Amino acid sequence: MIELDGVEKVYGDATALRGVDLTVQDGEFFTLVGPSGCGKTTTLRAIAGLESLDAGTIRFDGADVTGRPPEDRNVGVVFQEYALFPTMTVRENVAYGLQFDPPEGSVESRVDDLLELVDLAGLGDRSPSELSGGQRQRVALARALAPEPDVLLLDEPLSALDARLRDRLRLEIKRIQRELGLATVYVTHDQAEALAVSDRLAVVNDGRIEQVGDPEAVYENPGTRFVAEFLGENNCLDGRAGAGGETEGSRVRVGDATFAVSGEHDGDVTLCVRPESLYVNASQNRFVARVTDVEFLGEAYRVHFDWNGRRVLARLDHAPEGDVELGFDPAAATVLD
Repeated sequence: MIELDGVEKVYGDATALRGVDLTVQDGEFFTLVGPSGCGKTTTLRAIAGLESLDAGTIRFDGADVTGRPPEDRNVGVVFQEYALFPTMTVRENVAYGLQFDPPEGSVESRVDDLLELVDLAGLGDRSPSELSGGQRQRVALARALAPEPDVLLLDEPLSALDARLRDRLRLEIKRIQRELGLATVYVTHDQAEALAVSDRLAVVNDGRIEQVGDPEAVYENPGTRFVAEFLGENNCLDGRAGAGGETEGSRVRVGDATFAVSGEHDGDVTLCVRPESLYVNASQNRFVARVTDVEFLGEAYRVHFDWNGRRVLARLDHAPEGDVELGFDPAAATVLD
């Protein structure tokens, strides 16, 4: 188990981490997701021992490792840049870390097992230049796993790959992680990637953890406007809430429209409705908006609307034109007080 308690890091006048508290369970695939420069890579490097801390503590299974160098933490790290040795073969690259911590069996057997694990069996004698980008990333992963680390850290490992290969390789990484049962911390700016691979995730913003939870819970119940707008698309509209009168829940007034929502809310709020939760000719919370643009996505249409000067986005199964009546279920809305 990995624990971060009040972790802070400052570079000159810039604060990279602001009192980060975080727990990653044994065997968990945990993702740090956020925009560029938010502090997620600094957090990963702090866990690896590649960054010193200005405040806070890092513990592995309850033991304080804050002052330990990377070689004493038993972590495997995979970076965005593969950092493979170009003059070494695939087999030699994978075996490199074993010279510092030889396995109980033979090095050759350990390397063979790893190449099979990452689906590179038979390619051990090739040089990195003879491999595709996805294959080189698999070599980097096998090299990180060679010394049998207790913790696996991956920093944007797929960002340099094309979309189709990225989708396939992230499933392979997840398969390998499950097979080995390693506590894994994965850094990405790709929201879809974070939602797809994580057991739990943390949304990072400006050096702080905005929200932690399993992907479905964080997506469906964002705790802040930043999380609502960053993790997937969302329609976030400022309004004012009050009691729902004779109906359960509350009502939120946005401009000249009033919408029924679940839960009790009062005062200034932000009403958030996902594009996939908007329907044409819905039975509740109806409003009329004008189509401004349509994007064909293959399985659906991404439709842009103007609603009294407010931008509204819907994901529909057809491409409407002109003025369209939209609506949503009260339970589908998130209200941020």
